[in-house]
Amino acid sequence: MRDVAIQSVPEAASADRAALRLMLEYVEGECRRIGAAAAADHAAQAAALIPEASGPRAPLALAPLH
Repeated sequence: MRDVAIQSVPEAASADRAALRLMLEYVEGECRRIGAAAAADHAAQAAALIPEASGPRAPLALAPLH
């Protein structure tokens, strides 16, 4: 049986970026809650550096089996 080669999966990268951004926003909020304003600012800056997903999602491209 031949292996199927996945050419690209941009949805995974987009989900990873969204999850990381969400975690950093949570960290920012918790830092502000406990009074660590400088740490909150750093978390906010890190979240701002994460690029947004660009363009429409590409379809999953698979190599033909035959």
